[in-house]
Amino acid sequence: MPSPPPAATSRPHPLHALRAAAFAIGALLLLVGVGVLLHQPLLIPPLAASAALVHGAPGLPISQPRNLVGGQLLSALVGYATLTVTGSTAWGAAVAAGLALGAMMLTHLPHSPAAATAVIVVLQAPHPVPFLPLLVLSTGLLVVIGLLPGRVGAHPVRYPLSW
Repeated sequence: MPSPPPAATSRPHPLHALRAAAFAIGALLLLVGVGVLLHQPLLIPPLAASAALVHGAPGLPISQPRNLVGGQLLSALVGYATLTVTGSTAWGAAVAAGLALGAMMLTHLPHSPAAATAVIVVLQAPHPVPFLPLLVLSTGLLVVIGLLPGRVGAHPVRYPLSW
């Protein structure tokens, strides 16, 4: 006897999707604006993915502040360690992404977009200062903006669920 088809996943209300998109855009524009003021790029692709998780799936464990900030920092450190051993190569970047995933799992800080941060560190070899402090600033800003939707209007999930 065949198993019944899986239940259809409910779609978010269009207003919730619009709110999530608007807050994600606002968070990313804030990163761009602060980056312009500091003359440093704050918006890197993994942070756009982090913003998508915070605003699109705020209830997931990987979206929580501890995972977002900790996973991004840990992955950057793994990227720098890998860069030291392999140099700035695509091979090293691939290894760094895998090692970052393992490190995040071992430390209970899973945040999938952060694996890409390790790749960026290996491929672009940014100087640790200012990269690491700016990464902390950027992730902190994403968390702060993530707090707003649940406090402004009827967002279905309050963020964060845990710190």
